[in-house]
Amino acid sequence: MALVEDSADDTIEQITADRSAHYEPFGWHHWPEHPWLAYQFRRGLGETQEGGGAVSEVFQAASRMIPGDYESWHVEWMRIADRNWTRGVAEEKAGHIRTAMNCFLRAADYYRQAEFHLEPKDPRRLPTFEKMEACSKKFIARLNPPGEAVDIPYEPGKPICGYFVRAPFPGDKLPVMICMGGLDSIKDEMWFMQAHGCLQRGISVLMIDGPGQGGTLRRHGVVSRPDTEVPIGKCIDWLLTRDDVDPKRIAVCGSSMGGYYAARAGCYEHRLAAVISHGAIWSLSDMWGNKDDSFGLAMHIRWVLGATTMKDAHAIMKPFTLEGHLQHMKCPYLIVHGGHDVLTVSAAKKTYESAKAGGVDVTLRILDPDETGAEHCQHDNPTIGQEVLCDWLADKFGIDQQALLQRSWNPLV
Repeated sequence: MALVEDSADDTIEQITADRSAHYEPFGWHHWPEHPWLAYQFRRGLGETQEGGGAVSEVFQAASRMIPGDYESWHVEWMRIADRNWTRGVAEEKAGHIRTAMNCFLRAADYYRQAEFHLEPKDPRRLPTFEKMEACSKKFIARLNPPGEAVDIPYEPGKPICGYFVRAPFPGDKLPVMICMGGLDSIKDEMWFMQAHGCLQRGISVLMIDGPGQGGTLRRHGVVSRPDTEVPIGKCIDWLLTRDDVDPKRIAVCGSSMGGYYAARAGCYEHRLAAVISHGAIWSLSDMWGNKDDSFGLAMHIRWVLGATTMKDAHAIMKPFTLEGHLQHMKCPYLIVHGGHDVLTVSAAKKTYESAKAGGVDVTLRILDPDETGAEHCQHDNPTIGQEVLCDWLADKFGIDQQALLQRSWNPLV
């Protein structure tokens, strides 16, 4: 475990003394006077290295934005998203399938960025989201073996939206990781944060939009809930209907607020063989209980929790805590956290110490600025985040990566 001194919690809104674009311990800081947008830009920039964009395109879009202006943010991300979508369709028709796949994967992440700051009732929000999904579906359909867009039974007429991708290796029954985001990260972003690394190591993935996330929220109005073992249990039920899943090697990983979701599910859903908090959350009230409606994430918090105001949200979020639950976890548990996480660092150590005191087989990995990956969920370097969490899981699942790669049928995934 890399040990670093705690940075101050909740530094996301702080304006640095250096107002020019520069590098911070948590990564590239493009607009210091607009730290929320700088954080989201850092996220998009980092995901380029996992195929979620091209560095030059991302900087080109930023160069055309009016700093601090959400409308120009939307317009410029849409510009490069549409350009990649159009090119992808043309290259697909020409039989240039790998190029088309690259275009669709870039466009998916650009559409995610374009959608991010739109209000929930903005008429552009759902269409932009569904353009992103169209890109993701085209991309996964061309993988070998092809991925599938799936609806997992949850509430009547309101399924959990997801993508299932089988790892590109021989074998009758393969291990699986359920991949999910948090407050604002969605199934389509999981490729860049969790899923790609799993597939490279012989672990199939089920990328989901759980309650309060992605399409499950946008299309069906299903808001978040604290007892996440229920929706994760539904996902496990669905996985067990497949003949290509090893029922004894099913894991769950949640990023950001999903760090709470995954941990809580692991406390009571004992069919899980491993749990990963990709960013630890001890308590939503501890983190956001003093925030008002001017907070940069207030719109998302209200929407995800089904609240009208932040005051209402504060009451709803109180049960979202690991206090009194972690001692019930029976499987191995990994916490991966950035040492300069701009939201919170102390929650990771509190979660680790509580799990350890409860007898859990828990590992804490804090990434420091010298190795990069010190930002929230390693948004500054998502590749190292995937390497850490996916290698840990491969080890827990007993995967010999050297032997595995000698029998890959699609080493380019």
